Amino acid sequence: MPRGYVEDNIKVLEGLEPVRKRPGMYIGSTDNNGLHHLIWEIFDNSVDEVISGNADTIKVTLCKDNSIMVEDNGRGIPAGINVTTGISTIDTVFTVLHAGGKFDDSAYKTSGGLHGVGASVVNALSEWMKVTIKRDGKVVESKYKNGGTIEQSAKVVGTTNRTGTIVHFKADSAIFRSIIFNPSIVKERIRETAYLYKNVKVIFTNEIDGDTVTFVSENGISEYVDFINDGKNVLNKTAYFEGKSIGDGIEVEIALQYTASSAEVIVSFANSVKTKEGGSHESAFKAILTETINEYARKWKLLKDKDKNFEGDDVREGLTAVISVRIPEKIISYEGQTKNKLFTQEAHIAVKRVFGPKFTYWLEENKKSAEKIIEKAVLARDARAAAKRAREDVKKLKSAGKGVLILSGKLTPAQSKNYIENELFLVEGDSAGGTAKLARDKKYQAILPLRGKVMNVEKAKLRDLLSNEEICTIISSLGAGISTDFKIEDLKYGKVIIMTDADTDGAHIQVLLLTFFYRFMKPLIENNKVYVALPPLYRITNKNTKAISYAWDDQTLNDEKKKNPCHEIQRYKGLGEMSAEQLRETTMDKNSRQLIQISIEDAALAERRVNILMGDNAAIRKEWIDNNVDFTLENE
Repeated sequence: MPRGYVEDNIKVLEGLEPVRKRPGMYIGSTDNNGLHHLIWEIFDNSVDEVISGNADTIKVTLCKDNSIMVEDNGRGIPAGINVTTGISTIDTVFTVLHAGGKFDDSAYKTSGGLHGVGASVVNALSEWMKVTIKRDGKVVESKYKNGGTIEQSAKVVGTTNRTGTIVHFKADSAIFRSIIFNPSIVKERIRETAYLYKNVKVIFTNEIDGDTVTFVSENGISEYVDFINDGKNVLNKTAYFEGKSIGDGIEVEIALQYTASSAEVIVSFANSVKTKEGGSHESAFKAILTETINEYARKWKLLKDKDKNFEGDDVREGLTAVISVRIPEKIISYEGQTKNKLFTQEAHIAVKRVFGPKFTYWLEENKKSAEKIIEKAVLARDARAAAKRAREDVKKLKSAGKGVLILSGKLTPAQSKNYIENELFLVEGDSAGGTAKLARDKKYQAILPLRGKVMNVEKAKLRDLLSNEEICTIISSLGAGISTDFKIEDLKYGKVIIMTDADTDGAHIQVLLLTFFYRFMKPLIENNKVYVALPPLYRITNKNTKAISYAWDDQTLNDEKKKNPCHEIQRYKGLGEMSAEQLRETTMDKNSRQLIQISIEDAALAERRVNILMGDNAAIRKEWIDNNVDFTLENE
């Protein structure tokens, strides 16, 4: 018998133990995304009551202790004894995996839930949970603690003439890296839900700062498109298409609008769950859009006989679209419990059946808008061809040795070929770049100094970028291409770190670089590859002990002053004022540095912000700044 491998090594995990042992299998991760996934699991159950027509109001509360409360006015979970488990149905739903109404077609025809594990998984990963049900004239309450252990079985605690479900829980700090919820992320999901279901009221209350916001939409996803495109120069009034596929019962809603921007924004949902990675419904929409526009352009001679058909990228430039499908429970399939990608092939057919003929009719009935859309596609096609020629010219320069000379004079590469471990620092200025070269870990860290501010790509076309030396150097250093040619698998670095001075100029450079990555290398951000380094603002020297400490903000500085009355303070005006040792210790050493990871939590809001803050419309930018930025200074 093999040593160390006996019968006792075979463990049987009972109840909710598997969830606590392998939480990533159920919620994707134990980081910020996994933490917020707890809310979505409970929130989606309330949304399912909305889908079924049994609720019209959902309340989500972020409590002062960072617990979450979700309440709806739906039917309420049945409170009687479950015939299978022998315990109350409430306790069954919240303590038994794969138990719930999603497995019974008579309870939910369509739902966002799939595996019936959501409520019990949240309970398993919570420090405590309290469930209150209003149904059949009674108020029934259950309590759980320490990952789903029943503290109080379901019992009647009062009477009521209302119905609904309240789930109140606090995430377990032993499971998650942090249990601090982000109000902006929660509001994003709530806003989306309000757009997906007309006249449904969703209320978010943040007890920590006293903020309460009510989201409700009369025109649904058409309003969502208008929200995304607020401030943009639009080419058509938002077009709306809806229908039900005969046979499979899939309901399809699509809203779209074209803008003068080069940005493409497509947001898709399946049964109210955002499908961040798209899937069958989104691929069908893209295919039908391209096919229909080509057919229309051919019919009305807007494409010449010698012209090739438009490609998908051509007809989607400047497009903003929201796609929502509602799929019967028995045929819906996602990629895993996190539901980021829809697999249901019937959805592809349903979108084709509903959107195809309706979009054809819309183009015929809106000829002026159709002509603007096709003119936009022609410009996009020509720009794509020009950009392709520019890329080929760059390749020719490199093959001739000319491009390599420019690059090798600026980039100080890492020695390792382990791209996952390697890091590229984009450093403000040659002076700081020189210090960073001395401070770096030569094996894994590469340094690329930037001369001044890069161009604002929000106001530029791809062909303009490819004639800019700074931008070309960044593209070449990363090695993954640009725009539609970008391939994340070719990236030469596991982290791209923006390192600038801690002042307004440094912040501006950060924004310009992030706008470039967002517009032309979005997978970098989507795959969590982009970071911003946080250099300290102050160096504090204890005059008595000569001990050195650092402060990243004024509050930390004041705390240090209180601890060490005898001190000497150096205020860093820029990276160039640091020695290589100081820069390494505070900003570049993996064991002691602080980095901000850049992510896109709200695609629609990100698009709005980039357009407003970096676009051409100065008036709307001024309005946003006046409404959102406080320029008053506090005197200490």
